[in-house]
Order: sequence, then structure tokens, then C-alpha cells
Amino acid sequence: MGQVTIYLEDELEAKMVANAKAHKLSKSKWIATVIRERLVNEWPPAVREAAGSWGDFPELEVIRGEAHTDIERENL
Repeated sequence: MGQVTIYLEDELEAKMVANAKAHKLSKSKWIATVIRERLVNEWPPAVREAAGSWGDFPELEVIRGEAHTDIERENL
């Protein structure tokens, strides 16, 4: 198990200690819980809600059918 040293302002530490006591956790377990909650491995709600909000992507034939003649490429 790894160890981490952190430095907190006095006011922030006091709030952390009070919150850890309220949850009946050691400071170490409280910090680990906060980190675990923040390390979510999923898309944010705004991204999940966007899925399906656009029309279907056109088929390849449609995309290619709208293509214009490409310009001549220069040799390198």
C-alpha cells in the first residue's frame, strides 16, 4: 500500500478532521474515500445525455457521392 504526504492549510485540515470524525473514519480512510469517489471511471452525465441526440450518420456511399473532384497534389 502506498503512502502519500499532503500539506493542508490549517482551516482546511480542521474541516477535514471534523468531517472524518462525523463519518467515524480516520483521516487516512476519509482522504482515501474522497479520492475513490473522485476517480470515477465513467462519462459525465452531460456526455451520456448527448448520446443519440443527433441524427444518424450518413452512409459511406452518400458521403462519397457528395464529394467533389480532388485538386491535384504536389509532389514532395
